[in-house]
Amino acid sequence: MSVVTQTQARKGRIPELLLLTLALAIGFIAYYLVHIGTGGTGLPSNMTAMTVLAVVIAIGAHLMIRHVAPYADPVLFPCALALNGVGLAMIYRIDVASESNDVRNQLILSAVGMVFMVGTVVVLRDHRLLRRFTWTSLILGVVLLLLPLAPGIGIGFQGARIWIRVAGFSFQPAEVAKICFAVFFASYLVSERDNLSLAGPKVLGLHLPKARHMVPLLLAWLLSMGTLAAEKDFGTAILFFGLFVAMLYAATERVSWIIIGALLTAGGVAALVEAMPHIQARFTIWLHALDADVYDAQYGSYQLVQGLFGMASGGLFGTGLGEGYPTKSYAANSDFIMASLGEEIGLVGMLALLSIYLLLVMRGLRTAIFLRDGFGKLLATGLSFTIAIQCFIVVGGVTRVIPLTGLAMPFLAHGGSALLANWIIIGLLLRISDAARRPAAADPLPPQEILEQIPEYEQDADSSESPEDEPSDSQETQVVNIR
Repeated sequence: MSVVTQTQARKGRIPELLLLTLALAIGFIAYYLVHIGTGGTGLPSNMTAMTVLAVVIAIGAHLMIRHVAPYADPVLFPCALALNGVGLAMIYRIDVASESNDVRNQLILSAVGMVFMVGTVVVLRDHRLLRRFTWTSLILGVVLLLLPLAPGIGIGFQGARIWIRVAGFSFQPAEVAKICFAVFFASYLVSERDNLSLAGPKVLGLHLPKARHMVPLLLAWLLSMGTLAAEKDFGTAILFFGLFVAMLYAATERVSWIIIGALLTAGGVAALVEAMPHIQARFTIWLHALDADVYDAQYGSYQLVQGLFGMASGGLFGTGLGEGYPTKSYAANSDFIMASLGEEIGLVGMLALLSIYLLLVMRGLRTAIFLRDGFGKLLATGLSFTIAIQCFIVVGGVTRVIPLTGLAMPFLAHGGSALLANWIIIGLLLRISDAARRPAAADPLPPQEILEQIPEYEQDADSSESPEDEPSDSQETQVVNIR
């Protein structure tokens, strides 16, 4: 005879507090090493004030999460904070070398980003409410994506037109648009996944979808390629289309969608490379970076090659924070911040940073696995893949795995719009993870006013049961055998 007793669910707030302490320590140690490496002595003059400010903001955010989302994943916030802290230290290091003051604005935006994260968790009482805005999120995403083309507010830089300027502030709307598209894709795919999973004709061993079910993929492809053609933004186009194909595969589990998406991407990019000199130049720089005529040309491969030389000089353990020459590469604190960090913290440090990103993405996908509704599963998957794809595009461009793009490394690179959008993504993942980790016994129905706003409020048949292969942190059981 066996008696099954259920232990109290672990909320994870104490581990989160300990990890936040470690994350803050990583940022301040990096800041101190930059201060010493650039010729400073003792502690920086503003060390005490910055420590108090950072601790107050981090602990305040932790307490709010503890109150409004007690079962939220305890790893997401500390990972983002650690990356943000390292990014601030590196931006400060570039400021010292170039006699600029970009870190001040980035520090303010980091605080605002954490406020946005907490605001997202507080305002969004149930992530399923976002299903009400399926088509609204699509329209808003398209409008945001096309705003840089609007006369008067859209601005171009180095051939790309992906920014707007309003009241003296520049902003990249595509960073917010990616969240809107993730919401739309999740809502659309959870409604249509049965149709999208139906096998059509079999070609070369692959079950292809029926022709009418190809329409969403073709529309996403046209939107991505249209963005690339109109705004000359290679990175954003690949990010959006990669996001849609990844979510499509997660919804249907059909490899054929991945192959079709890859073929469409390759064909569309190949056609645009031949038709557009700007995109063709990116591929020339990628393939022939070390050729003298490419290296010396205006907007040539000088920036890319300097970044490669910097990372090579860093070697395994780096030159040390504050002791390299990262400013020899253009945009050392934004597009090429990974090259700057690679020079000063070396391959080992770079792998450590990438491991934090991997942990962040893994916890997001883990949230999707244990969630009990299909929409939330796809939304958590999409938001996690957004960070993963963006990291691949940035690191791949800097290391010449793929052509160079203008995307920002999440949480590390200088840039306000990307930083704010990524903190909102963390807020969404925290809210979703609270629902995923909350045990069924502690998961009461939402208030009636919320319940009435959730379309098709019901749990999916395939996700109503707890996972059998791995228990979640909040669903531990203890089996006592009685003879």
